[in-house]
Amino acid sequence: MIQIGKTCKLEVVKQVSFGVYLNAHEFGQVLLPNKATPKDCQVGDWLEVFLYLDSEDIVIATTRKPLAQVGEFAYLKAVATGPYGAFLDWGLDKDLLLPFGEQHKPIEEGRSYLVYVHVNRADERIVASSKIDKFLDKTPAQYEVGQQVDLYIGGTTDLGYKAIINHAHWGVIYQNEVFQKLRFGQRVKGFIKQVRRDGKIDLVLQQGSKQELDKHAHIILVKLKQAGGFLPLTDKTNAEVIYEQLGMSKKAFKKSIGGLFKAGKLSIDDDGLRLTEAD
Repeated sequence: MIQIGKTCKLEVVKQVSFGVYLNAHEFGQVLLPNKATPKDCQVGDWLEVFLYLDSEDIVIATTRKPLAQVGEFAYLKAVATGPYGAFLDWGLDKDLLLPFGEQHKPIEEGRSYLVYVHVNRADERIVASSKIDKFLDKTPAQYEVGQQVDLYIGGTTDLGYKAIINHAHWGVIYQNEVFQKLRFGQRVKGFIKQVRRDGKIDLVLQQGSKQELDKHAHIILVKLKQAGGFLPLTDKTNAEVIYEQLGMSKKAFKKSIGGLFKAGKLSIDDDGLRLTEAD
């Protein structure tokens, strides 16, 4: 089924001086302008295109890929404001409207916002909304433990980070299981840790052997906090001392402090480890 705001494969049915026309079935013949038409394009070719409305509300095609399609979330920059709302850069010539009525809070030009892209049923135009919750799926999630998913970091809580799963559900990544820097609006891969009886979803950013590494990193962070932010341990410390204090091998210790250092959680000095984050 062909939809406005989605990519689809369409056949070239006519060539004109200003582009080619594609057979979009119920939408009729849709123009693909010259600037978006591949070289050596011929009648009978099939092209993957994105359909949207131009400034005159006519269905038009482009071979450019937007930063988000209808039914998806994206972190987009506000490039202008006007009498009807804000305009977001979503990778196409025509900016995406974020109407005033769909703004969770006033939009500031130059800042980026997590939004949902959808079709306004009143006029069939593609618009954005920063009122995230109303577009998330409220039905019970059907995920498998260990399933890889796409995540958008959508904020922080007392427990850790909220993340949108596969453009559909909220999930939580617990703070003590995060060993990399995360920012609002960041897109990352993750895994389903569990779907709880209350329907809430726990997430992790790694699985398998990496989870074991995270466990060791968590132990090091806890020990650092308990010791006031400093441990007199380095990669030159005797393996028996490391095991006695942390309960892990020297190999696991070295891998873990390397990961924590890259994540900005600690510094590795000549005399030991120092915590670099207040939490």
